[in-house]
Amino acid sequence: MPEGWGEHATVEELVRHRLSQAIGGWRGAIDAAVPTLAFTAGWIQAQSVRPALLASLVGLAVVTVVRVVRREPLQTLGSAAVGIAVAAFFALRSGKAEDVFLPGILWNAAFGVLSLISVLVRWPMLGFVVAAADPADLAEDPFRWRRHRGIVKVASTLTWVLVGLYAVRVAVMLPLYRAGEVSALGVSKIVLGWPAYLLALTAMGVVLLRGRTPLDEGERTPAG
Repeated sequence: MPEGWGEHATVEELVRHRLSQAIGGWRGAIDAAVPTLAFTAGWIQAQSVRPALLASLVGLAVVTVVRVVRREPLQTLGSAAVGIAVAAFFALRSGKAEDVFLPGILWNAAFGVLSLISVLVRWPMLGFVVAAADPADLAEDPFRWRRHRGIVKVASTLTWVLVGLYAVRVAVMLPLYRAGEVSALGVSKIVLGWPAYLLALTAMGVVLLRGRTPLDEGERTPAG
């Protein structure tokens, strides 16, 4: 059995352990949703881009202050801040509130395509997540996971779940964006954010709990 994997009996156990390390807690996802909720509320109230963006910034500031007071890490808010900056650039440049959601739609479309390609070429995206969850293992050999057929197979199945999640997000939000339905976009972004992510994680959990792929077959180069 490959060194460093010996505490796990199956591929599913190893992947489940690594994913639990990589995903993090639910608080970060909820905090990251606050700016979107604030933007949607601001738009419903004012029907204007600038007040809605201001409400989004206030929401982010409140979450940041709460985290500082509780001495909690701020890393998860970094992506939210960048997201607001990019969304503000798009919306203020066009003057259309729905453009706040365009970067997210494009992001999901891009990652959906990348996830699909990664499965088709047998370099599933979830394999890299599994590797990155153990910095020591990653530094020693970042592509170790790819030489184990079982890990590639399980990671491919899990990556298909991500492909489905990204596809649903784009399929729901793109028509709303084209129709200029700002309030519906805000609601759908929240619903298709953490709640949909939880459903995807549940589906992954079912796969990992039901599978019994041996881990002790050694490493070998996958076909393809």
